[in-house]
Amino acid sequence: MARIFWDTNLFVYLFEEHPQWAPKVLEFRRGMLARGDQLFTSWLTVGEVLTKPRELGDEVLERSYLEFFRSGVVELIPFGEGAARRYAEIRSRVRVRPADAMQLACAASVGTDLFVTNDSRLSSLVLPGITFITGIDRTPY
Repeated sequence: MARIFWDTNLFVYLFEEHPQWAPKVLEFRRGMLARGDQLFTSWLTVGEVLTKPRELGDEVLERSYLEFFRSGVVELIPFGEGAARRYAEIRSRVRVRPADAMQLACAASVGTDLFVTNDSRLSSLVLPGITFITGIDRTPY
């Protein structure tokens, strides 16, 4: 069983049914379920995902996204003291955007085996607390 953290873009692909990436994300999730892997993301992801429905004034869509994240399907990692310390470490050593550093810090704070993103700039990073960082196009299953 692996501890796998999804960056925001994977959820966006699923929710918006992206023609190129949603099938790959679904395939990856099926493999995770078959293996009994745990799915993690941060509360930052929730905020980012809620942005579009809020911009559109679509309360129904916003509620459905919130229900998904509250359902227990994914464990939500808060940006607490442990993540804040990791954030400071990451930002002091690596040139990444603050939002990316927050995601990575949350993942590292809980000990993540795999951080999955579609941001190729993050894939080359090596960070304590995260065993591997990879793109959705290079997931192991």
